[in-house]
Amino acid sequence: MQLKIYNSLTAEKEIFKPILDGNVGMYVCGPTVYSNVHLGNVRTFLSFDFIYRTLTHLGYKVRYVRNITDAGHLTDDGNVDNDRFVKQTRLEKLEPMEIVQKYTVDFHKVLDMFNLLPPNIEPTATGHIVEQIELTQKLIERGFAYESNGSVYFDVLEYNKRGLNYGELSKRNIEELFANTRDLDGQGEKKNPQDFALWKKASPAHIMRWNSPWGEGFPGWHLECTAMSTKYLGETFDIHGGGMDLKFPHHECEIAQGKACNDAAPVNYWMHANMLTMNSQRMSKSTGNYILPMQLVTGDNDFFEKPFHPSIVRFCFLQAHYRSVLDISNDAMIASEKGFIRLMEAVKVLNSITPDDTKQSGFSLKEWKDKAYEALTDDFNSPILIAHLFEAVKYIFALNDAKETISTIDLEDLKATLNAFIFDVLGLQTVEENNNEKLDQTLKVLIELRNQARKSKNFDLSDQIRDKLLAEGIELKDGRDGTSYVLN
Repeated sequence: MQLKIYNSLTAEKEIFKPILDGNVGMYVCGPTVYSNVHLGNVRTFLSFDFIYRTLTHLGYKVRYVRNITDAGHLTDDGNVDNDRFVKQTRLEKLEPMEIVQKYTVDFHKVLDMFNLLPPNIEPTATGHIVEQIELTQKLIERGFAYESNGSVYFDVLEYNKRGLNYGELSKRNIEELFANTRDLDGQGEKKNPQDFALWKKASPAHIMRWNSPWGEGFPGWHLECTAMSTKYLGETFDIHGGGMDLKFPHHECEIAQGKACNDAAPVNYWMHANMLTMNSQRMSKSTGNYILPMQLVTGDNDFFEKPFHPSIVRFCFLQAHYRSVLDISNDAMIASEKGFIRLMEAVKVLNSITPDDTKQSGFSLKEWKDKAYEALTDDFNSPILIAHLFEAVKYIFALNDAKETISTIDLEDLKATLNAFIFDVLGLQTVEENNNEKLDQTLKVLIELRNQARKSKNFDLSDQIRDKLLAEGIELKDGRDGTSYVLN
């Protein structure tokens, strides 16, 4: 079956035609490592992990590049004090590279927990300063950029004057962009309000700084991805992915930089994962509707009634198409857990099935496989694939109840196909289903014994139970509603 991909640039599903037959170059915008990776980030990276796994399963040789932004992430080109790394170094009183190391480690730890495969190449912005300076020089030489007061900006108006189209990805009109832009403090050194920084002059207080032809400074956020993607994948490559929030201005700027430098579109297929909400509301620290990935797994939160294994969280995420908004809630997680357990039970049951070559089955394995692969190749439709998996689950339990039959050849084929879909493509992992329940019941007994000891004023025993559990990574928390526990 032909693979179809929804291209954000054309807003249409297109038959995928790689530049080099049988090979795929894929770049995904990675994290800015100034804070803990949040659950919305995990959803995006998990979506592209599924896409990477699918491409590999379909037989493509994939070079997957995902960067680390460890410098130059400005939220406002006009004010270098808005650099997120500068802000975080002040908050935590650490050196910038201490911040980078701390949160890079956290990023990898969280992604490993959710069983994401590592990319083939994971370049950093600070490791490619030379390439970014060279690109900036090239853009100046070609008349697409200009130096102003030690900073260098991309000239958006000049880009459009030459028949190019800044706004083609986000479908924004350049005239409207200029008309609706307010005058901002610190924008005076730009020719036009929409111009974006390629290189910023460092203020005296700015710690992360490098020498350049324009003085000491640091690179603009958009430039780093162009430098790293073209270095490892070429001037034009197959797939560029990222979150929906990066479409404008980040990816729009990448297109402009690529075309201005190389007279060619940098990417053939732009892919964007949609956002994650919780309890039908946007996740936000300011509103309190916010949870870190580890808190969902440990149960240390006020939104979910219990902890959930990372593989169950992964299963929940994949039940929504990557281009759809995904809403998580306690009910959604409980339902996902039940579905996950049933799916894994079917895998176990299948291994105990005895084939029967004397009878005709009412289940067509070929038709089922065709439907599953049709979902997989239709813009990586994970929810439809999962729905087809549960058709097989129903068949497996019918086999177990002797209501259906399967031949020896089909049994081996079903085992191989089911395992490939569940473990290789969806990236799920087996979980001992009863472990959490057994742990919960055991801890309830210990908490009750501790409560009895406290009532009897046997505080030595009470403290001993608490301290021994804490030593095993289980923290007891006493509150108005009784005692609960958190896995550390």
